[in-house]
Amino acid sequence: MAEDTSSPMDRFCGSTFWNATETWYTNDPDFTPCFEQTALVWTPCAFYWAFVIFDFYYLKASLDRNIPWNKLNVSKALVNLGLLVITALDLIMALVKKGGDSELPLYDLDVWGPIIKFATFLLVFIFIPLNRKYGVQTTGCQFIFWFLLTVLSIPRCRTEVRLDAERQKILNSQQPSEQDFSWEEYQFVSFFIFFTFTSIMLILNCFADGMPRQTKYQRGENEIPELSASFLSRITYQWFDKMALKGYRNPLEEKDLWDLRPQDSCSEVMPIFAHHWNQNVRKNYKNKARVEPKAQFSNGNVTFENPHGEKNGRKKGMASIMPPIYKSFGGVFLFGALMKLFTDTLTFAQPQVLSLIISFVEAQEAEPEWKGILYAVLLFVLAAAQTFILGQYFHRMFIVGLRIRTALINAIYRKALRISNSTKKESTVGEIVNLMAVDAQRFMELTTYLNMIWSAPLQIGLALYFLWQQLGPSVLAGLAVMIILIPVNGVIASRIKTYQIRQMKYKDERVKLMNEVLSGIKVLKLYAWEPSFEKQVLDIRDKEIATLRSTAYLNAGTSFLWSCAPFLVSLVTFATYVLIDENNVLDATKTFVSLSLFNILRFPLTMLPMLITNLVQTQVSVNRINKFLNSEELDPNSVLHDSSKPHPMSIENGEFSWGDEITLRNINIEVKKSSLVALVGTVGSGKSSVVQAFLGEMEKLAGVVNTVGKLAYVPQQAWIQNATVRDNILFGQTYDRKRYNKVIDACALRADIDILSAGDLTEIGEKGINLSGGQKQRISLARAVYSDADLYLLDDPLSAVDAHVGKHIFEEVIGPKGMLARKSRVLVTHGVTFLPQVDSIYVMKMGEISESGTFDQLVKNKGAFADFIIQHLQEGNEEEEELNQIKRQISSTGDVPELLGTVEKAIKLARTESLSDSISVTSADSLMGRGGSLRRRTKRQDSHDSVASAASLKKKQEVEGKLIETEKSQTGGVEFAVYKHYIKSVGIFLSVATLVLNFVFQAFQIGSNLWLTQWANDQNVANDTGLRDMYLGVYGAFGFGQGLCNYGAAISLFTATLHASSRVFHRLFNNIMHCPSEFFDTTPKGRILDRCSSDVNCLDLVMPLNIRMVMSTAFQVLATIVVISLSTPIFLAVIVPIAFLYYFAQRFYVATSRQLMRLESVSRSPIYSHFSETVTGASTIRAYNVGDRFIEESDAKVDKNQVCKYPSVIANRWLAIRLEMVGNLIILFASLFAVLGGQTNPGLVGLSVSYALQVTQTLNWLVRMSSDIETNIVSVERIKEYGETKQEAPWELEQDKNKPKNWPQEGHVEFQNFQVRYREGLDLVLRGVSFNIKGGEKVGIVGRTGAGKSSLTLALFRIIEAAGGRISIDGVDIASMGLHMLRSRLTIIPQDPVLFSGSLRINLDPFEIKTDDEIWKALELSHLKSFVKSLAAGLNHEIAEGGENLSVGQRQLVCLARALLRKTKVLVLDEATAAVDLETDDLIQKTIRTEFKECTVLTIAHRLNTILDSDKVIVLDKGQITEFASPTELLDNPKSAFYSMAKDANLV
Repeated sequence: MAEDTSSPMDRFCGSTFWNATETWYTNDPDFTPCFEQTALVWTPCAFYWAFVIFDFYYLKASLDRNIPWNKLNVSKALVNLGLLVITALDLIMALVKKGGDSELPLYDLDVWGPIIKFATFLLVFIFIPLNRKYGVQTTGCQFIFWFLLTVLSIPRCRTEVRLDAERQKILNSQQPSEQDFSWEEYQFVSFFIFFTFTSIMLILNCFADGMPRQTKYQRGENEIPELSASFLSRITYQWFDKMALKGYRNPLEEKDLWDLRPQDSCSEVMPIFAHHWNQNVRKNYKNKARVEPKAQFSNGNVTFENPHGEKNGRKKGMASIMPPIYKSFGGVFLFGALMKLFTDTLTFAQPQVLSLIISFVEAQEAEPEWKGILYAVLLFVLAAAQTFILGQYFHRMFIVGLRIRTALINAIYRKALRISNSTKKESTVGEIVNLMAVDAQRFMELTTYLNMIWSAPLQIGLALYFLWQQLGPSVLAGLAVMIILIPVNGVIASRIKTYQIRQMKYKDERVKLMNEVLSGIKVLKLYAWEPSFEKQVLDIRDKEIATLRSTAYLNAGTSFLWSCAPFLVSLVTFATYVLIDENNVLDATKTFVSLSLFNILRFPLTMLPMLITNLVQTQVSVNRINKFLNSEELDPNSVLHDSSKPHPMSIENGEFSWGDEITLRNINIEVKKSSLVALVGTVGSGKSSVVQAFLGEMEKLAGVVNTVGKLAYVPQQAWIQNATVRDNILFGQTYDRKRYNKVIDACALRADIDILSAGDLTEIGEKGINLSGGQKQRISLARAVYSDADLYLLDDPLSAVDAHVGKHIFEEVIGPKGMLARKSRVLVTHGVTFLPQVDSIYVMKMGEISESGTFDQLVKNKGAFADFIIQHLQEGNEEEEELNQIKRQISSTGDVPELLGTVEKAIKLARTESLSDSISVTSADSLMGRGGSLRRRTKRQDSHDSVASAASLKKKQEVEGKLIETEKSQTGGVEFAVYKHYIKSVGIFLSVATLVLNFVFQAFQIGSNLWLTQWANDQNVANDTGLRDMYLGVYGAFGFGQGLCNYGAAISLFTATLHASSRVFHRLFNNIMHCPSEFFDTTPKGRILDRCSSDVNCLDLVMPLNIRMVMSTAFQVLATIVVISLSTPIFLAVIVPIAFLYYFAQRFYVATSRQLMRLESVSRSPIYSHFSETVTGASTIRAYNVGDRFIEESDAKVDKNQVCKYPSVIANRWLAIRLEMVGNLIILFASLFAVLGGQTNPGLVGLSVSYALQVTQTLNWLVRMSSDIETNIVSVERIKEYGETKQEAPWELEQDKNKPKNWPQEGHVEFQNFQVRYREGLDLVLRGVSFNIKGGEKVGIVGRTGAGKSSLTLALFRIIEAAGGRISIDGVDIASMGLHMLRSRLTIIPQDPVLFSGSLRINLDPFEIKTDDEIWKALELSHLKSFVKSLAAGLNHEIAEGGENLSVGQRQLVCLARALLRKTKVLVLDEATAAVDLETDDLIQKTIRTEFKECTVLTIAHRLNTILDSDKVIVLDKGQITEFASPTELLDNPKSAFYSMAKDANLV
């Protein structure tokens, strides 16, 4: 073997390391044995040692432990041991057989070869028990290692087999040979054992290990297969097949989805993010006093620090969410970046191989065929590797995006529970929800592209480097073009940005206004005000569309620039190249390698501007989120909990404000243990503010507030969750039947619950829509009582309930003998009746406490309190026995004659009155005594309970109790009708124009490329400059045509889609406004808003881009197929099977993906509706201190949304891998056929392969975008569904125009055998009611709850349509008129005053048809004039959302002013004596008596003094009229129900 050992490697082996003649320049290529035993073995080993760090990382990051021994890991260990033995044996045998005495020399290879292998196998072996212990079920590094080792050993197999054959030949030849082949024989055997073992290891590594025994999180039945999928299955996403198949067979449902991966759940993501956020917040403070430990996840609880910090720590600046995001999620992101780097490198290897293929075709005869095949296969391998790595990269990025979204949603949610009132004033609920819905979502969309920031410049740099090699300095000309285009784009981008901000602003405005319109829809319908508000919304929408239109033109501009860019660049570069120097000639290699490099360039160049606009948008979002997360929070220390103070609740020298001027000053209140303290005073004197001060909701300017113990709070306006009645009362506590029943009876809810369809399991709509004010208030009270707290803050809980219920509640709950007798209570009240029974009274006046003391002391003082009582008694709405009580109380204090006189008068008045209708709430007898009725009820109640527990009833109840219909997510394919609907909205002309322009554009593109081929192959160009210039000119012309068509296509498309989305929205909104009111009862507002915001947004912004992409990619794919088939017609044979593969992947994917997207959007809205509910009820949540529970609920909803989101991300990757492999097959066949097909035209080969190289991406985009269209067309479907809901009767009818201007002149109302039900399938609420009211009569309507009083008025306004019979006004059947005609000629003062944000003027007169004088007159009569005069803006005073900045009483007066402005012949008064203090109520009554003297007035009465002087009384019972006569007549007849009501109250 004494060869010339020249290189160190040759010396190492003792034989040649590389022999080019043998390997490359031959028809039968082979490697040298030395190369096979070193390079081909060490490459995999080096790879493993380099990347083993990842294996260690996975051990550390694993959440599981302890995989049991099983067949798989035991066999792995055994085979690995076998390999260790074999390699050790190799070393020993080498030392034995060679070296020393034997004539065979011992080379370094014989020693080091086995040692390197041994070390590597040992490392792999160590990981087997380690992975088992740490629960790692599969590792990528090992799989790749075994894969490389097996593949790279194949050449040696061939060598060894050949050598063996040669040896056999020598041995078989007759002459006896002296040669000793024992070493070679040994190597032959040992190598094949080694090869078998590596192959077995490779196969074993294709499977994942068993399930770990210990897991940090419970692994359910439904766990995601990914967790226990093998590496191979993970990179091919084969574990997703099951779901794809399931989704293809029948539409997926929620139960088919897998559980969330623990790493992505809130409970894993949040602590990390919170930890980094808190660090960041602390960095912003100069005083680094506190060192915080890591964010612990104590009982599922993450604390976020307040960026506002303590008052003393000075702030350096805003805490931003960006650093915490980098720190929390940067690791995965960096790993992704590494993969991106790999793929970028692989991308540039492809043009190099292409140039090899072209030169192979040029030198067809000279080169052996195997090289061509090698190049084709190499191209395929490169593409395939790129596919797998990119798949993992995108997957990683999506995960980061999902986690960031989770973190942000949760951070925003937690913050919303703590923002101060001044912050809350700055933004509406809608805007805060938008932070979550839009801004947090932005991040998710961005993460995938974020790496382009460094990757794009890198790709551009590399492309330029390779181009320089092809074309030299002329590349600079092309580069110059690109660089010039960037600032142009920048300018356009910044314009787009300003438009976008504007569009966001309009969108916020529109959603906010629609939110209010939907909240107050009932009122709008009663007033017939829909057109005015519809116009307001549509005006904003038009502005929004105008902004979008400008954006669209700019977008078309950018797309024009970018489609021209690659072409311009290649034109300029080629022109410069051929014009610089006569000798520069374009040949096929130069042309097509440059073209494919330009194609590579195109992607980063297109991405950069997109990325920049995206970044800019995200920056806007980041700023919005930062502003919110940094906004001021309530000071948790404003209320102390110092148990050493003598009393459980106290305020000392308190001064408080709501953020601007001081609202309360000099407040000193003490609440002794187990005492009841009342706060009284007129409307707006600051009673509620004191309660808020105790809760810490107000800004404390001075003084000390102290509360000790658990709080319960009943707000003035009850906050009811969208849940069952029982859940609202339990409010997260456990259900204790006895206590619960006690509470229900005490709060007088038993009767209401019996009325409800499913008892206390009835679901309550959003904001308690299907409950009356009194019921809401009582549920809110029951919640407080059930919570069994120590301190009770009751903000006027008795205002919304009827007098008797009020009395019952006071006695059973609040008073000295009630359930709360042992607690410390603060009661804000308007009534005088209960004041003698409270322990002390504080009288509020103008935000100060004017006096305080017990009832007797205050009466003696003759101060503000005495006036308050006198004024109160004059209204005369107390019951006689209560007055007697007050009288006894006052006379016992002695020496207050004027007060006593007033009381006497009031008693006389009360005797003449009679009981109100509402005894009925808990039926008269049960409340007013009648002996044992209460005891009887408790007995009955127990039996009622045992019955209710019967399962059958329960099921029925749950079904009946569902008010809100669950959102249907459509299943299966989107019907063609939806597309037709959309195309119709777009318009036929524009649709066709867009298609044609795109087609022409593509034709130009193919033309220009074929022209280039022609040019490159033309041999005469070299010596003929004229010919060259002709080629150049035509090429340029082609490009110009391309640009124009592209611009035209973009413009026509954007115009078309905008036109469509504007029409669709008009139709949608118009339809929603025309929906009957039952639609709004059964559909949550959030769902309608979702249609109007996110679905419309989808049509505005997403659809146009999607359609654009689909068109361009579809034409591109077509072009590719055309070009390849032109150059190699045989390709058409392969296209059919490939198309089949493609079609199947696409069908499977679309079916699954679309359904996943639907499920995802259905699971998304609960996050937002829960959030907006939380924001509205924040003060109640804080008072009860259940923030953590709500945070958990929110987390659960976010997780549930991720459960739907994650599979759809995976579906994308699953598809991408499969499609790109299809694309890679196209590359393989295009290049193989080009090489083998004997194609001699290098230009065409170049063209077809460079087209094929692009096809992978294009195919991918095509499916992705077409399925995106299918997914987003769901928005059209959802909007279409709402556009086709049942409509109410038409608003205007032709024949209405003939009616006189002042109809109805008489006001004569007649009901004839009238029947009505609330919605289809429910029982009748009015069953054949007949009565006749003459014009100008005043009629009172009484009856117990649910007797059908309100149904009567709703029927009069046709809010609910007749089921039989008729109503006529002035002899005209109201069913024959347009709704607006009818509603605008009747007036109503509704029960709850609804105001809209906007000026006071708009609230009184939305159509702006009244003069200022008329408005001022109305304000004067409704006693608001002085108040409005005192406002700076007067009539233009801005009213906050829902009228928040007026007191409830003032809102009621505004409603009265509306009625006065309208003043029609028929007035309906739905008594709203609830929230108004008696003074206001009195004013309203007086005004109505004087101003509506001539009119027919129908009053739904709650208190008798309002209807005693009426002309007639209607007594309703169970939907039928039992009595209809004048009050005196009824009282004279002892048999009448009216009389018996009066008798029950001891009034007759």
